[in-house]
Amino acid sequence: MNTIRNQVQLIGNVGQNPTVTTLDSGKKVARFSLATNEYYKNAQGAKETQTQWHQLVAWGKVAEIIESYVTQGKELAVSGKLIHRQYDTSEGERRYVTEVEVNELLLLGSKP
Repeated sequence: MNTIRNQVQLIGNVGQNPTVTTLDSGKKVARFSLATNEYYKNAQGAKETQTQWHQLVAWGKVAEIIESYVTQGKELAVSGKLIHRQYDTSEGERRYVTEVEVNELLLLGSKP
């Protein structure tokens, strides 16, 4: 049962090309957004779409795969965990961030 604690699985489309940074240690980190859609019918029976945006971060080998193969609009399935962090801006304001730390991904959709 411990394997399902803090487990996130999403299927969606990449919002913008990922930003990949190489740290001084040589390790890579990739950051990007993923849009997931839910479909439902409103009170009049018309089909509606609700889009949720998720901020994702990936490290190491997963970041290298993202750098090589993931571009804006690409459909992905990701698995990871939810991360909460906070930081203070240079103006002294506290900011809170929630991200999905990706540890597995699957490239979906047709080949170009």
